[in-house]
Amino acid sequence: MLSAGVNIVGFSWITSPAATELEMIVLDWLAKMLKLPEDFLSTGQGGGVIQGTASEAVLVVLLAARDKILRKFGKNALEKLVVYGSDQTHSALQKACQIGGIHPENCRLLKTDSSTNYGLSPDLLSEVISHDISIGLIPYFLCATVGTTSSTGLDPLLALGKISKSNGMWFHVDAAYAGSACICPEYRHHIDGVEQADSFNMNAHKWLLTNFDCSALWVKEKSALIQSLSTNPEFLKNKASEENMVVDYKDWQIPLGRRFRSLKLWMVLRLYGLENLQSYIRNHIKLAKHFEELVAQDPRFEVNTYYVLQ
Repeated sequence: MLSAGVNIVGFSWITSPAATELEMIVLDWLAKMLKLPEDFLSTGQGGGVIQGTASEAVLVVLLAARDKILRKFGKNALEKLVVYGSDQTHSALQKACQIGGIHPENCRLLKTDSSTNYGLSPDLLSEVISHDISIGLIPYFLCATVGTTSSTGLDPLLALGKISKSNGMWFHVDAAYAGSACICPEYRHHIDGVEQADSFNMNAHKWLLTNFDCSALWVKEKSALIQSLSTNPEFLKNKASEENMVVDYKDWQIPLGRRFRSLKLWMVLRLYGLENLQSYIRNHIKLAKHFEELVAQDPRFEVNTYYVLQ
């Protein structure tokens, strides 16, 4: 209520230094809670930004990756670009491809099954990428998921990251739902391999006691976002921005205007603290396991996918 009531329009540092700098601070806090690589911190070439939803997060990094690869191959290569995910990947990836001009046939959603607990198979991915390269296509973006919507599946980040890097692709990790669990040391291994990712997102508004909307996105190379999304008309120009002294979050997102989202995340982190948030998540996981056991004991139901955060 407070963040809405103050009605901050924090699209650039000059319009609200407090909103901008608090966002940088709380996302560095959250990155450290998740033990993300230092490359994702605001003290280096990367940093974090709060998007409205994970769909927005996936869209902006897909666009940044697209423009980066087109600077290498030329704008006429757009029709050759290929995006990869699994049949469990959130539909946001397909929508991002539509908006980004990626041909629908070049959005590869690879089949998963129970043998991998509905995670993306590295062997299948390698096979499909090799085939695409052989017919003249350009693999450029891989979206791995930690906690899929339909099956809570976990893609194997370590193996997928190696494949992505060996093929010069942008590697994005969508941990919108399950990412919050990784503030608990016993679940942090589910994002092992994030060190190879170019970007990572999780939704504080899903499982971290923060009201909608608050989707955290980190990138290792903020310049890629800025090059793709920056506009600077006369009415937005100011000395601080022109001298590259500050962060202007308008250049990290699709819209211009933005709310004071960092205030509510700051409030949650300060009021609850890490230990209480960890206890909250651990209790939820116990409840999920208990519910799974109840379903398994009832002959009227079948457990198709077992809860993996355990």
